[in-house]
Amino acid sequence: MNAIALRPQRISLMAVGELRDAFTALERGDRGTAVASLMAIDAESWQAIERRLATLGGSVADLLNALEIEQ
Repeated sequence: MNAIALRPQRISLMAVGELRDAFTALERGDRGTAVASLMAIDAESWQAIERRLATLGGSVADLLNALEIEQ
């Protein structure tokens, strides 16, 4: 394995902010802004987010669906 494969994936601070903005937009019912925020997340951060959610037994889709159900 190479060093890149062993390096833990990180979620950038920008991605954290975009994810927070997406959740806030979903709470307001603003799906367009939520989608725009999610689309702004870089690929490496997405992979890290997906890996962390999978560790917890979920996915990004599960998380978004849970937010929409609560409304």
